[in-house]
Amino acid sequence: MKRIVIIGSSGGNLYNLGGKDPLKLLGEIRTQAESAGFEIAAIQFVAAQGSMDSAGKETSSAVYSWDEATGAAVVSFTGTLEECNQHVRSTDELWADELRNGRVDGLISMSADPNRANEQIIKAAVEKKIPIVGTGGTSMALISAKGAHVILTSGTTGTTNRTRAISFVTAFAKHWGISYRPMIGDTKLAGAVSDSPWKRIHIRGIMMSSLPGFIALALVLALSKIPGLDMLSGVFDVLIKALPVVIAAIAAKQVSDMEEVSIVAGVLAGVLSMDGGIIGGMIGGIGAGLLVNALFRKCVEWKFPTTTVNIIAGGVSGLAAGLLVYYLLAPIALQAGEWVKVLIEGAVSYSPILAGLIAGLLIWPAIIGGVYHAAILPIVLLEMEKTGNSFLGAVDMVGLVMVSAGITLANIISPRDKSEATVATPGFLINMGFGTFVEAAYPFMFSNKMVFAGAIVSSGIAGMMVGVFDVRGTAYVPSVMAPLLSNNMLGFIVAMASGLICSLIITLIANQIAKKQNVQPTEKNVSA
Repeated sequence: MKRIVIIGSSGGNLYNLGGKDPLKLLGEIRTQAESAGFEIAAIQFVAAQGSMDSAGKETSSAVYSWDEATGAAVVSFTGTLEECNQHVRSTDELWADELRNGRVDGLISMSADPNRANEQIIKAAVEKKIPIVGTGGTSMALISAKGAHVILTSGTTGTTNRTRAISFVTAFAKHWGISYRPMIGDTKLAGAVSDSPWKRIHIRGIMMSSLPGFIALALVLALSKIPGLDMLSGVFDVLIKALPVVIAAIAAKQVSDMEEVSIVAGVLAGVLSMDGGIIGGMIGGIGAGLLVNALFRKCVEWKFPTTTVNIIAGGVSGLAAGLLVYYLLAPIALQAGEWVKVLIEGAVSYSPILAGLIAGLLIWPAIIGGVYHAAILPIVLLEMEKTGNSFLGAVDMVGLVMVSAGITLANIISPRDKSEATVATPGFLINMGFGTFVEAAYPFMFSNKMVFAGAIVSSGIAGMMVGVFDVRGTAYVPSVMAPLLSNNMLGFIVAMASGLICSLIITLIANQIAKKQNVQPTEKNVSA
């Protein structure tokens, strides 16, 4: 197993690009090193409470070292910057000897001090021709001038903790002929290693993460209807155009997960994909995320400086994916979104009451079966893209949120068992206060068939009322605010009340029946 030592400081420019959070910076290197099968032998990292460009000898600082017991970087010394540098010099000779004795295979340098704090370990690396990778323009220039075997060098501009770590480990892996695939994604989760970016394409996840943007759109729409705030209608138009950018940025981040680099690529792709609507933005963002990973790896393999790698991965990826949508796919994506909306509007126009009833009856089975977030939510967002509210969004609020609130309220008023009131109370408050957490009704629905059937019937009735009043609205907002975001405030209030009251009454009856069935007779007639 190859052993590496990390030396350096929080640096000047590096301080603003990850150096002020040493644990995250060093943790990312540890993560990528583990993915390649490398062992971290030691860390000598000085972290100042400010950029080294302006820090003085008295600046508060800390020294981070490697704790083999925990397998993580820890603070081993604190003091002024001068004291911390002196502390590092006291251990510098020790690790210089480790290099000379062949117990270290590689050196990572980040804004190191080759003339003072890290002088001895750099001398040993030069003597033994230990491969060195690192960032920090001045620092790496001085190290190279001493005759060191530098296999990767770069400034810090445009880099991130993750892209630097991947660049370092990729250079070592290529130098030593070791197979390495970067660990991308949530590195705290098992199985996150080497996942293909194609496997990280989750339409549901992208849509759910983008939901706050659509809710903001609905809020602006509601505010623009208030007398004196009609100037916000222009803001509404701007936000509609921005939604593809939001979708694209999230898609690129989730698919690539290369921190700021993927976000930049997604924003560029999204701006160029606006004419394709949110479907166009999603296509552009996914394409940008895929290209970020591919171009990043290729540029590192070609030994481009890390700054250049980031510029190409973020800039070129975003432009390439965005231009593809801009010139070829935007009309197709826009038309696909229009077809979905035309289909919904056609069904509502044919019979709004029937459409509302069917949607209400099916929405509980859809969310329980996992179909809601995969199919219904994207349609809701497509509807909201044009008008700021949605027919299915209204059904969501009245059929799921209000019905769940009614079921939980019934179990607060008259539960089958006193303990159930404790379970029901948080669910009711969250549904009413935030317009979400419909799952709070699950324990009561799954334990009583009458409550389950009542939820579906109540949802169907509420959905039918949405059709009667031709309501467009949204969930995921406080219940008292939801009518303000709809196109028919009074109609939405009636529909919401119908869902809550219906499910409340049915659940109260079901609880009474269940309690009577559970009552045991106190006396028994025994025949002589």
